[in-house]
Amino acid sequence: MSRVVVVGSLNVDLHLLLQRHITPGETLLASGGTFSPGGKGANQACAAALAGAETTMCGAIGDDASSSVATSLLEAAGVDVSHVRRVPGPTGLAVVSVDAEGENSVVVVPGANAEVSPAMVDDWADVIAGADVVVLQGEISAASNLEASRLVRGRLVVNLAPVIDVAPELLLAADPLVVNEHEGTAALAQLGGRELTDPEAVVRGLRESGVSSVVMTLGAAGALIAHGDEVVTVASPRVRAVDTVGAGDAFCGALAARLAEGESLEAASAYAARFAAYTVQFEGAQASYPPRGTGLPT
Repeated sequence: MSRVVVVGSLNVDLHLLLQRHITPGETLLASGGTFSPGGKGANQACAAALAGAETTMCGAIGDDASSSVATSLLEAAGVDVSHVRRVPGPTGLAVVSVDAEGENSVVVVPGANAEVSPAMVDDWADVIAGADVVVLQGEISAASNLEASRLVRGRLVVNLAPVIDVAPELLLAADPLVVNEHEGTAALAQLGGRELTDPEAVVRGLRESGVSSVVMTLGAAGALIAHGDEVVTVASPRVRAVDTVGAGDAFCGALAARLAEGESLEAASAYAARFAAYTVQFEGAQASYPPRGTGLPT
């Protein structure tokens, strides 16, 4: 079985359901209030495992009571969590607000994720070097991401989410760089590219700046894929969105799993789009991911 290693964040999500998103100075009543496992790194690891890859999670949780929530669905999905460190202090927390249209806003308190240092990453050198695909995101420090990228011997997937200032070396090592429209524009700026707004132009600009391959996710519109001279569109199945939380992470994890199996970037992205489309039909992040063997929308 191919091996995916995710170096990144683990959070506990506090889930709030709103009729509409709040404005400054306003008080709204919400439903929900439940806690569930989240964090971009953990979400991606969970998705990779459910998509069929042997998956290892490298990250940190706190020594608080909620830490067991952060790893619960990873363990259920069969992710190796033996490299998740327990550190003093709180586990990362994300407050996730979802409106009646299924659109979300997220506020993240890093907690233990802020303790993932380059020195801690070095302790994972063997497991990172042994992976077919390594996945990184923006919820641990730029320095730790850069150190992890230097240890990769297989294929590196970088998801610049949330956007943080990173060394150009990290973006140029990505194969692919996975971004949405906003993240793609920010990544291009970090590489010294000119300001662009058209998604295809941004993808082309990233390729011209030296990024080996790019996947730009466009939500219900699918994704743009580029690794040669052409930009290819990958469609997403049409589904009714209930909750988009964790859908981008689901895409990244499923993409990594299929790339680890040796699939082409286009084929892996098409599968990832179907995997992510399944998730938006249900509430939550990891809790919405399809169990192994589940039929995906087409």
